[in-house]
Amino acid sequence: MGKFYKVKLHFSPKNKGGKSSARQWARIFLRKTKEDFMNQSNQNNGPIRDASVLGIPKMLLLGLQHMFAMFGATILVPILVNSYFGEDVLHVQVTLICAGIGTLFFHFCTKFKVPAFLGSSFAFLGGYATIATMDSGVFTDMSNADKLSYACGGVVVAGLLYLILALIIKLVGVKKVMRFLPPVVTGPIIICIGLSLAGSAVNNASKNWLLALIALAVIIIFNIWGKGMFKIIPILMGVIISYCAALIFNALGMTNADGSAILDFSNIAAASWVGVPAFSICKFNISAILVMAPIALATMMEHIGDISAISATVNQNFIEDPGLHRTLIGDGLATALSALFGGPANTTYGENTGVLELSRVHDPKVIRFAACYAILLSFIPKMAEVIGSMPSAIIGGVSFMLYGMISAIGVRNVVENHVDFTKSRNLIIAGVIFVCGLGFSDGLTFTVAGTSVTLTSLAIAAIAGILLNAILPGNDYHFGKDPKIDANRGLDMIPNLHEDTSYADDEE
Repeated sequence: MGKFYKVKLHFSPKNKGGKSSARQWARIFLRKTKEDFMNQSNQNNGPIRDASVLGIPKMLLLGLQHMFAMFGATILVPILVNSYFGEDVLHVQVTLICAGIGTLFFHFCTKFKVPAFLGSSFAFLGGYATIATMDSGVFTDMSNADKLSYACGGVVVAGLLYLILALIIKLVGVKKVMRFLPPVVTGPIIICIGLSLAGSAVNNASKNWLLALIALAVIIIFNIWGKGMFKIIPILMGVIISYCAALIFNALGMTNADGSAILDFSNIAAASWVGVPAFSICKFNISAILVMAPIALATMMEHIGDISAISATVNQNFIEDPGLHRTLIGDGLATALSALFGGPANTTYGENTGVLELSRVHDPKVIRFAACYAILLSFIPKMAEVIGSMPSAIIGGVSFMLYGMISAIGVRNVVENHVDFTKSRNLIIAGVIFVCGLGFSDGLTFTVAGTSVTLTSLAIAAIAGILLNAILPGNDYHFGKDPKIDANRGLDMIPNLHEDTSYADDEE
């Protein structure tokens, strides 16, 4: 009736009290009714921002869908880390509960507005691999469990760096900060992360090339030709199908290249159905911190891109509200809390952003259901042992794609931002980063105040890149300068960005 009264008041000066007036009111009423119906219909076909209208059962199913989307990549991180150390040091149960609690904590920090899931970060794999091979100073004759504890301490510090960036962004704005972290620096660093792990992928795959190729082929097939939900979970499908192949090969009596059995179920039978995750407390060492902390430079840039992509997907400006500083705080604290208790670093997951686009349900509540599922699964040790029984060859096959994709993301970062390598300045920065990142295979060890400090290749590369970018003249990068590039990365969701004329003098 409210809308009818508005119409009546608008037309009341004319046609008072006649039959024509009655007909006119009837036509107006019918037209408004039709418009209301069409608007309601459009709303029904549009995205759903309040999932409670769907009912609890559908919300539970949507949450389960998000859980499956993150599951493959999240559990893969501890599997890969354990392959570096040669034993089960980073537990799947701890990883799942840290992902679930980290996601809930992130939602709390962002006022429950951002529909993002935080799963295990692949960016820190190179750091774990480096610490696993350290055998000098305090790391001499150290157990793998203790090495992991020191690695987690480095991740805690890396997570706290997010808070520093969040504070700076809050005080001076995102554009001024990003000027010191341009794509010519972050892109090559990301490329180095992936390439530094390539040897590990080949080593694992060589144990059974048939299984490795099956895993790789399945991921490629689902990634390119998959439909709907299957296109979003190629890693999970690669793991499941190749594991089924391993079951068949093992039943047929086939073995790995070294003669060992493809599968070992002894630990699965001994595991209980219900159990508490095996938490451990992190430890701190300057060398481990210098291995892990610089990686945060890449992951923070990844975070900004992810939040921008989520903003573009759901058509809400999360960079402005609740603010990029809040999302950084949520991600950083979730990472620090996870590592504090022996878990991996967390990061926002693109897989779940894909699910948002697919389902058209943009309510953060369904993400929180997925987080609760992850927490529940963390209390099932038998499932963790099933995951732990995965053959190394499958891990190698998945890594072929995964490590290559990490490097490809770095390439995309450079290409989409139109980094001009005809300029000597950019060539010098990228070249030095590549040589440092790939050349210092054993890192650089020196003594400070009687303490042995080791800088890894990635840390050296990051420091060199940032310093060269700050020192060399001709830094022409301005965050948000190119609307077309921003649109590709989701950054055009920032209000009034295109109207900013502060760069006009630089362009002239």
